[in-house]
Amino acid sequence: MELDYKDIGLRIRHEREKAKLTQQMLAEQSSLMTNSISHIENGTTKVSLPSLINIANALEVPVERLLCGVTYSSKEPLQDIFAELLADCSLEEIKVLTDICKSTKETIRRNFKSLYK
Repeated sequence: MELDYKDIGLRIRHEREKAKLTQQMLAEQSSLMTNSISHIENGTTKVSLPSLINIANALEVPVERLLCGVTYSSKEPLQDIFAELLADCSLEEIKVLTDICKSTKETIRRNFKSLYK
């Protein structure tokens, strides 16, 4: 399996911006150079495992959240994404989205049984 460093970089940028950190602040907190953070976020540099761990620690997120497009070994990162999507929704929007999710789940289970083998 090939890692998609561009996607990892985008997730790092998303988490950094969510934490209201600049690239320089993240660099300082993760013991990296600011230009390294820029290259990692743009996917022009392959991030090393130690650097990824330092970045995750600085962002106070699990490493797998930064890798969630690569591996889904746990439901937690995906549940966090759903929570973020719903965070700014009104009660009515949440009700509609809940109905859509229930219906979609039933359709998937009914029509895509091969996923569960």
